[in-house]
Amino acid sequence: MTGTPKPPAHIQPYVEILGIDGAIDFFLEFGGSEIYLSATPKGKSRLVQHVGAQRAQELAVAVGHLKVRIPTTKPWIAQVWHSRGLPVAEIARRLHMTDVAVRRWLKAGPGNIAPDPRQPSLF
Repeated sequence: MTGTPKPPAHIQPYVEILGIDGAIDFFLEFGGSEIYLSATPKGKSRLVQHVGAQRAQELAVAVGHLKVRIPTTKPWIAQVWHSRGLPVAEIARRLHMTDVAVRRWLKAGPGNIAPDPRQPSLF
């Protein structure tokens, strides 16, 4: 297997603060949702319960506090898991994606994820 794929620039701060496995857990838990990153996080927030107050504060500083939409990063997660030897079918199950999508992401390689032409653009 190859080494762990480098995270795309837009998720690099999350990976630096949470580590690869922590970032994957974070993206699977919060990816696609809008959350509030407070400069002074409180213990009741779901974010603090998941990553701890110190890391929640570090994320707010690194990413910018206020509301942010957390990326899903499924292509990068698939590449990380594949680099660790996880089979395509298992990656697809864990990410709730088709094996076709996972194979497309893996074929594109790190940093070269091609958009699915059947999906409408968000931009």
